[in-house]
Amino acid sequence: MTTVRRRPALSQPQEDYLKALFELSAKAGGLVGTNELSDRLGVSAPSAAQMLVRLADLGLVRHDRYHGSSLTPAGEAVAVEMVRHHRLLEMYLTQALGYRWDEVHEEAERLEHVISEQMEQRIFDALGRPGLDPHGDPIPSPRGELSPAPGRPLNEIRAGQSARVVRVSDRDPGKLRELARLGLTLGTSVELVRESRYEGPLSVRIDGRRRQVALGVARAVFVS
Repeated sequence: MTTVRRRPALSQPQEDYLKALFELSAKAGGLVGTNELSDRLGVSAPSAAQMLVRLADLGLVRHDRYHGSSLTPAGEAVAVEMVRHHRLLEMYLTQALGYRWDEVHEEAERLEHVISEQMEQRIFDALGRPGLDPHGDPIPSPRGELSPAPGRPLNEIRAGQSARVVRVSDRDPGKLRELARLGLTLGTSVELVRESRYEGPLSVRIDGRRRQVALGVARAVFVS
């Protein structure tokens, strides 16, 4: 029988802070500055500092106003659970409800705070226990284990190299729509024909067709 996990009763903003800290620290590989966190969440630096103090009082964050903040094991457990909710919901919205991959991020951002652990488990089972979300991001396991995100940015491969799209960033719907238009979807084979020059576009071959990909868009595509 599946064991339903219980997480601390937190407000939606508190959960957002923990998840943002988790994602930013994974990218930075260390402490996250208050300004960086406030930029990510669209709040003022003083508001972010106040929230970090409250989360530290709850034992969820280690906060140093001068050096940055990080999650405690308890805070990381909550953050990973929110990531699991989010990515499972994105998968459910695309697979069961027919959402496009550029439509699901904001919906999942709202819903991740309100689904129960029982519903999370039922979604997981109904989808066939997926390991990846629609954008190729790993879905944490029921035990909270999270595999490293696969791939490296498309703009980092060399001219003449071929690769396969394994993941895309889900944070910008406009970029996702552009990737769909270009055919840069998961599993697509791509060859870099010409590297970016002076921050200009890359020239790539996608399924035999030569395309120009803006550097900002290429940075949102991860290949292996």
